[in-house]
Amino acid sequence: MAIDMMKKVPVREQDPKVRAKNFEEVCLGYNKEEAEAEAQRCLNCRNPLCVKGCPVSIDIPGFIARVKEGDVAGAYEVISRASALPAVCGRVCPQESQCEGKCVRGIKGEVVSIGKLERYVADTAKELGLKPAVTAEKKNKRVAVIGSGPSGLTCAGDLAKMGYDVTIFEALHKAGGVLVYGIPEFRLPKDAVVEKEIENVKALGVKIETDVVIGKSTTVDGLLKEEGFDAVFIGSGAGLPRFMNIPGEQAMGVFSANEYLTRSNLMKSFRDDSRTPIMKAKKAVIVGGGNVAMDAARTALRLGAEVHIVYRRSEAELPARAEEVEHAKQEGIIFDLLTNPVEIHTDEKGWVSGITCIRMELGEPDASGRRSPVPVAGSEFDIECDCVIMALGTSPNPLISSTTKELEINRRRCIVADENGRTTKEGVYAGGDAVTGAATVILAMGAGRAAAKGIDEYLSAK
Repeated sequence: MAIDMMKKVPVREQDPKVRAKNFEEVCLGYNKEEAEAEAQRCLNCRNPLCVKGCPVSIDIPGFIARVKEGDVAGAYEVISRASALPAVCGRVCPQESQCEGKCVRGIKGEVVSIGKLERYVADTAKELGLKPAVTAEKKNKRVAVIGSGPSGLTCAGDLAKMGYDVTIFEALHKAGGVLVYGIPEFRLPKDAVVEKEIENVKALGVKIETDVVIGKSTTVDGLLKEEGFDAVFIGSGAGLPRFMNIPGEQAMGVFSANEYLTRSNLMKSFRDDSRTPIMKAKKAVIVGGGNVAMDAARTALRLGAEVHIVYRRSEAELPARAEEVEHAKQEGIIFDLLTNPVEIHTDEKGWVSGITCIRMELGEPDASGRRSPVPVAGSEFDIECDCVIMALGTSPNPLISSTTKELEINRRRCIVADENGRTTKEGVYAGGDAVTGAATVILAMGAGRAAAKGIDEYLSAK
């Protein structure tokens, strides 16, 4: 195919009018011809800044060079050295602010579609039946990993490659953490992608036990002292939702995005045969502007609602990925920007009937560098709705920290750990959202990799 070296090879997607009514994957990815053409655009830099922008340090020019040659097996081997979840990362990582954001090709043209190429390699490797290899000799050391989300799976996979005996303990009935309960099917298919990635981790020798709530079923201290584990990694995520504490927030029809998405993604409540109910609103208001807000909005849309996203800053400050914002707009979601809720109204039966908002304007930058929103006096207005979904972020559940001796947490309830994942308790490491608060999949994976290295150094010195 003809290649314009200054522009990306376009990626195929479902038509917005069609996809807004189904839960099938929006992006269809590259085929062989498209991937090899896009790979031709890589400059194979001597000092690859894209690698520095990747939290797990994938050899990006190395795997793209193999795609260019048609060597998918070689490309997969290169990626697998650094990433346990390439099919996931190729779909949900914010490449525009990481690897692609550093791409030199972007100086005089469009950046290389690194994420789409990673997805192509992972998906093709799955079709070919390729698996990551284990070469290290077995060590007589056992490591417990708490949580089977991105950080836990990455840490477990890396430790297994080093020869450790690894067991993951997952609180839910299904492994995957936020990958299965938080991210919708239309962005990240569960059976075709997440399940296959987990199978690859298990193929390394990792064992996964579900329905084990650490802090209830057993404790971190119990894993170390009673069950004979030599080290523990805590990758339990941040699943405790935040609310605004405004009047009416306890009404029926008000959800946290966490609950709403869990019902849909994990329990498949969007399907007619699901036993888990979910509210199919006529008009839903989603409060927030991050990726979770986009996921909740696009889910509500697919369940039949007219959807409004209410966000207190402008479009330039939206924290969601530009791709997700664009997809939401294409599908017909309405953005009420520079707008903040002040009260939720109910009908005589206690169900949501509307929400009062106030217009905002941007003032001086806050501690994060974003301009602080300031209310505009007398600008209140109402939006009629029967559902409000709060997508305001999450924090770690205190169950593990409150049942573990000598484990320090900060004022945000996050576990205190250094850059290698080492906590204040000997033999206990932590990473991902449990340490940083809600962040991205790839940052959690980077923390899992760092902790695996730290655990290896700790156990090798014992």
